[in-house]
Amino acid sequence: MKLTRLFDLIPHQISTYDKEVALARKEEGIWKTYSSRELKMIVDKLSLALIRTGINPGEKVAIISENRPEWNFVDLALQQIGAVSVPMYPTITSDDYAYIFDHAEVKMIFVGDKEIYTKAAAVAADRQIYSFDQIKGVEHWSALDEKGESGDLAKLEELKEQVKSEDLFTIIYTSGTTGKPKGVMLSHSNVLSNVLSVSNTMTPPPGISKVLSFLPLCHIYERTGSFCFIYMGFSIYYAENMDKIGDNLKEVQPHVFNTVPRLLEKVYDKIVAKGYELTGIKKNLFFWALNLGLKYDPAADMGGWYDFQLKLANKIIFSKWREALGGNVMQINSGASALQPRLARVFWAAGIKVCEGYGLTETSPVVSASVGNYDEIRIGYVGKIVKDVQVKIAEDGEILVKGPNVMQGYYKEPEMTSEALKNGWFHTGDIGELDGEYLKITDRKKEMFKTSGGKYIAPQVMENKFKESPLIEQLIVVGDGKNYPSALIVPSFDGLKEYCRRKDIPYLSDSEMISNSEILEKYQSEIDGLNKYFGKWEQIKRFKLLDKTWGIDSGELTPTMKLKRKVIHQKFSKEIESIYQA
Repeated sequence: MKLTRLFDLIPHQISTYDKEVALARKEEGIWKTYSSRELKMIVDKLSLALIRTGINPGEKVAIISENRPEWNFVDLALQQIGAVSVPMYPTITSDDYAYIFDHAEVKMIFVGDKEIYTKAAAVAADRQIYSFDQIKGVEHWSALDEKGESGDLAKLEELKEQVKSEDLFTIIYTSGTTGKPKGVMLSHSNVLSNVLSVSNTMTPPPGISKVLSFLPLCHIYERTGSFCFIYMGFSIYYAENMDKIGDNLKEVQPHVFNTVPRLLEKVYDKIVAKGYELTGIKKNLFFWALNLGLKYDPAADMGGWYDFQLKLANKIIFSKWREALGGNVMQINSGASALQPRLARVFWAAGIKVCEGYGLTETSPVVSASVGNYDEIRIGYVGKIVKDVQVKIAEDGEILVKGPNVMQGYYKEPEMTSEALKNGWFHTGDIGELDGEYLKITDRKKEMFKTSGGKYIAPQVMENKFKESPLIEQLIVVGDGKNYPSALIVPSFDGLKEYCRRKDIPYLSDSEMISNSEILEKYQSEIDGLNKYFGKWEQIKRFKLLDKTWGIDSGELTPTMKLKRKVIHQKFSKEIESIYQA
């Protein structure tokens, strides 16, 4: 069958795979599953119910929930009647909800749980709210499901026929690192073209193929990913929560999952911390394997002796890493921010294929993606440009993108749209380089700054390098208009505790340790060791340690864990000034 709208993926999955498990979520300790045919039946009934409640083509409906099958049910049901979904992060504030509800002219709201309901209800005005969890006094989504029982399926088929591939399917408000969020308008063809392009970069294993999903569905990365998994016949299992990912990986034993570099950094740091707890020959073997992995290049001939050692390391050390991820992982897709090359090296050495990609909400999102085989992977690059997408580098180094995946524009923002889309090319705001088909990201155009000496600093590259230290959790490079760059550093307190244990330094509170002279000397040594990778004008001259980790809820990180630079500069302005006054 020809696929022209995203909801066409449901009959495609039934005719091609007819999955026993299309979607799954754990409820009260048991995995509740939905087959391909159950998915179609529920979505059809929900579409009919939405028609009966007065939702018309083109009208907007908000979805605010953690990942769960009900999210997909509502999303697909809205598509079938030509309505437009407005997905939102559960973690944003009531003020953000209010802005998006009004700006997008949201008519109806679906919420996941009581906490989200409370925030949404406070600013919902007279909009109807349905919940996925059972909440006293709130209409449950299943009431809609029942309403659709007596609907006219022929009428639904008529409405589905009227939905065109170029029709608006969703408005996604980008969290952004500054200012009010912008509503990115994406059509069926924008996202579907990307699904078909991205599917070329993965080969599902024969038989039962499974994916664990934990990145938020309201973000285009996981959302397009979910459509791709439906298209390719993967069973999608939703993780219980971020704290249970490790347990869920062992239970589900997925073949693929999507992640962000921050989570891979945490996995790696935990592995290394456990290595330090070992003693004797076990500890020596662990760090021998780790150091071997950090030198690995999957695209290079490492030599017979190295290959022999790596085979041995895989048998006695790295096999345990793969078991911790469920034992079946054939590919991990990493996106949303830059992946440290050392992590890519060590995971590939361990037989864990971490494939980095690049894209934006405005490009549905994938522009380039790495392919999970040893012949085509290039460490330090974000893969090859995907099928049907064009990329060129502007004179100032900015990455420009053209293709069927590029958005229709920003909702109600014609000036912003014309600024971003010029002569058919989308201006990404990212700086990069092309080496044949391979793309490398070097920094964000708007994040680069100049020292008082007129030298440009690309902070993202530096931050990624300095975070290679096991003692550094988070770091931001500052110094716009100053005579040298400096850094605010959030220590890895687990790493710091381990260091203190090994050096017999009594560990007091986090706030006391960051002013301890021995600890400050150690961080100076770490900075000095990593400064050698940069030019003299780029090197970090001074730093300030902070005792609180930056987070999404506290406002320093976007929901995809990127630094909100403006917020951090404002919050820690005194600390930054103190660096340059001392």
